[in-house]
Amino acid sequence: MALSSAIQTTLLRYRHEIEAALRSAIADVAAQAGTHDTDSFYGQIQYHLGWVDANLTPTQSDTGKLLRSTLVLMAYELAGAWGLANPETTGTEHLRRALPAAVAVELTHNFTLIHDDIEDGDTERRHRPTVWTIWGVPQALNTGDGLHSLARLVLWKVLDQGVDGLTAVRLAHILDRATLILTEGQHLDLSFEQRSDISVAMYVDMIRRKTAALMACAAEMGALLGTRDQETIHALHDFGNATGIAFQVRDDLLGVWATSMESGKTPAGDIYRRKKSLPILHALEHANARDRQTLMEAYRQDAPVTARQVEDVLAVMQNTQTKAYCRQFLATHCQLAYDALKRVPYQTNPLTMRAHHDLETLVRFIEEAAH
Repeated sequence: MALSSAIQTTLLRYRHEIEAALRSAIADVAAQAGTHDTDSFYGQIQYHLGWVDANLTPTQSDTGKLLRSTLVLMAYELAGAWGLANPETTGTEHLRRALPAAVAVELTHNFTLIHDDIEDGDTERRHRPTVWTIWGVPQALNTGDGLHSLARLVLWKVLDQGVDGLTAVRLAHILDRATLILTEGQHLDLSFEQRSDISVAMYVDMIRRKTAALMACAAEMGALLGTRDQETIHALHDFGNATGIAFQVRDDLLGVWATSMESGKTPAGDIYRRKKSLPILHALEHANARDRQTLMEAYRQDAPVTARQVEDVLAVMQNTQTKAYCRQFLATHCQLAYDALKRVPYQTNPLTMRAHHDLETLVRFIEEAAH
């Protein structure tokens, strides 16, 4: 099976179950509101999730990859699914224990997306106008806050699935900790826009917080729901952390060197946007004085970056062997993810073996950008 087909199979495996649980969670809370006056509030949530259009009419649109919620379920299965799965398991009944946590992680991720769109001034997400461009910044902020609160309410539903209270509290702690860490990362990312002294090490620390924290959280929460074995839980946390960092660096590579066919975006788009991603920061650290001046002029000027300047920036990156560095950085963190998987005790249960294969497929998909 081609890698593209393999990753699609992996990400689609539990899409139906996750989306059904998401819809049920939002419908339940909306019904409890007891008034039609809040319909537009929940409609904005549904719009962001791709279920309705700007008139709040049901539609079908891109709902995202559901990567983090899928990671919860795959980690849960790899950890043993709390013994609820056996060699004859073919259905998805064993997922009930972990679905509330998967939904909570997905809602948390989407709350950050709404706030990020406002903070970054992004007018489109998934090829549609962002929430703030339709309903304004105050309502969009409120919608994001609603998603954050809803995530916590949904998480407590693990108690209805037989999860003990202490484990539920640990899950809440893991999610709250990750949410705080990722908001720290967003703070750093925003502050970097106005600074010219950002190092590669500072950038890596930022993406570890902003991107990797929730990936590590997702894998750890799934593992905690699947087993009591602490080594497995720690290993899957480390897997999520390494995968999250690699995932961001993959985007950084594609943001500079991918063709429009590969990325669906403008080639060298991150340079045109003057995004301070890993490639530019590495080039700045290793460029000679003249090349560094070329980079600084392009990134400091008020006028838009020109096509000629993009060529000059790419030439500097070639001089500093930046692409090779980023590829090696990505490969290193993919290897860390593989190593973390090896620390999980091997089980012959077909469901667990499939989960191991799916997680490896995810890493290979990320690793593909290094070739």
